[in-house]
Amino acid sequence: MPNSKTAEKRVRINKRKALENVRKKSALKTLLKKTRNAEITDPETAKGYTNKAYKAIDKAAAAGIIHKNTASRRKSRISKAIWKPFSA
Repeated sequence: MPNSKTAEKRVRINKRKALENVRKKSALKTLLKKTRNAEITDPETAKGYTNKAYKAIDKAAAAGIIHKNTASRRKSRISKAIWKPFSA
């Protein structure tokens, strides 16, 4: 239990921020799923999703929701999936 009013306030703020981070991470995962599905079904639509996904990944890394290396890995995998059909 917090021992002071400021500690109580920090607990409330931390709960609020944690919920916001969960919401943002969930939205990022949803966007990444849409991007992967678009890559499989329609490569033209995938380009639009790819730009949105890159931006969302960068924002999440900047906000500290995901680690910068995780962001880099996810962007790399998206890029690799897009260029795979053209490498053959």
